[in-house]
Amino acid sequence: MHLEFRHLRTIRAIHEAGGLARAADLLNMTQSALSHQVKGLEDQAGVELFVRRTKPMRLSSAGLRMLRLAERVLPEIDALEAEFRALKSGKSGRLHIAMECHACFEWLLPVLEQFRRTWPDVDVDIRAGLAFDALPALQREEIDLVISSDPVRVEGTVFNPLFDYNPTFVCAAANPLSQNTFIAPEDFRDQVLIHYPVARDKLDVFTEFLNPARIEPRAMRAVELTAVILMLVASDRGVAVMPDWVVAQVRDNPDFAVLPLGPQEIVKRSYAATREEDVARPFMAHFLRLARTEGVKRKRHRDPALQEGF
Repeated sequence: MHLEFRHLRTIRAIHEAGGLARAADLLNMTQSALSHQVKGLEDQAGVELFVRRTKPMRLSSAGLRMLRLAERVLPEIDALEAEFRALKSGKSGRLHIAMECHACFEWLLPVLEQFRRTWPDVDVDIRAGLAFDALPALQREEIDLVISSDPVRVEGTVFNPLFDYNPTFVCAAANPLSQNTFIAPEDFRDQVLIHYPVARDKLDVFTEFLNPARIEPRAMRAVELTAVILMLVASDRGVAVMPDWVVAQVRDNPDFAVLPLGPQEIVKRSYAATREEDVARPFMAHFLRLARTEGVKRKRHRDPALQEGF
């Protein structure tokens, strides 16, 4: 028996309409064509699917079994077709994100809050567990976007620039280093470095500052939350290096001292890595625009001169 989706739709339409004429209208076909289709289906099945001597026309026991199949299968097919239409129009999709920048949670969440209002049908998730094997996961299509400050050449992957930031030193006002005009690598020798729980090769303070000088801090302490890091720093339990837009919240707080790394500030750039074919998707392009805008807003909040310029 060769059963097609159109056969299931025919069974459902005749059952709902109660007759061939109204069912033909629902299916946008002639009554003659519908009658021919039903006869062909009954010939294949070898049994009658309808009791024709009744009004309204009703299903036989065999027809009822086929109706139950139609009621299970057709809603799933209709939902799949609707999903494909949404994907084709760019209204639906998946945006699973991994981050190599732990501090970016505080920047990313406002971006996603704006994003969901415009794209409610896009499945959004943050895959923290994949954060440090992120680019291979992107290539395997396990995730769709990686927040990173370390672009590498990977075939089929695009690193979309987002915004620049400065890794910035923060310590307690009571720490002797608070009197410096800037921080040198040697200043870390007798300090406890409080950092996010990420690998050293993902920490700017090492890759951009300490490793080139071959300097190690006296000790290290990994802490998950920004608020806890700042609390420990304010208590002079250690020092930290964070993006400038993170420490902006304590720049005017008398409990803290915020200083540049080196006599000239280090400049880093955040990127959103995506698969090449995904960049032009409407929801992806919108996410990238929102991400860049949020980065500019945070930089404006940090820099009074930029506030006056807008």
